[in-house]
Amino acid sequence: MSLLVKICGLSTRETLQTALDAGADMVGFVFFPPSPRHLSLELGRDLGRLVKQRALKVALTVDADDATLDNIMDALSPDIFQLHGQESVARLRDIKQRFGRPVMKAVPVAAAADLAVLPGYAAVADRILFDARAPKDATRPGGLGEPFDWHLLENLDLKLPYMVSGGLHADNLAEALRVTGAGGVDVSSGVESAPGIKDPEMIQAFIRAARATQDASQELSVR
Repeated sequence: MSLLVKICGLSTRETLQTALDAGADMVGFVFFPPSPRHLSLELGRDLGRLVKQRALKVALTVDADDATLDNIMDALSPDIFQLHGQESVARLRDIKQRFGRPVMKAVPVAAAADLAVLPGYAAVADRILFDARAPKDATRPGGLGEPFDWHLLENLDLKLPYMVSGGLHADNLAEALRVTGAGGVDVSSGVESAPGIKDPEMIQAFIRAARATQDASQELSVR
């Protein structure tokens, strides 16, 4: 199975085009005002048109209500909703039924106890995204550039596809994948020159590193 690479928090035509040309599998758009990567619906619509099915469009939201999700559906028509807040299992189910889209639930991790929520979410979500738990005084739940202890996911018995994020960059993603066994990586701040400012060369380097890791893993599996 090929490694999924997601570039999240894209906000300009140039950086979106870079991610698509470099072969990103998923491109993420943030609809959450406290984030430096937040998009207006108008810009989301504009960027969404550029994707043209070259990658999956992921709409990141945080405890969004139905009206907000309706507006995002109209503007972006995302392929997946990434739910990055305190959404309950029931809320995930409601969103899937109402909007007819797969959902990826972000699970913040700082200790083994944080994984206790997995059985509930795994029964409804289509994919899990493990991210570093934000500090209590943080204004947003992700995109803070800090990794978590990947060893917490060692020997994880999860039948659902999962990705890892939080503090990833081109130089450490191979180790994150080796330890966690994740089927995908998600990066935002790790390809930025400043908060919310994506760097095209860093995007290219991250995707190159991910593909090199994938190729090395496949070589080992056939030996």
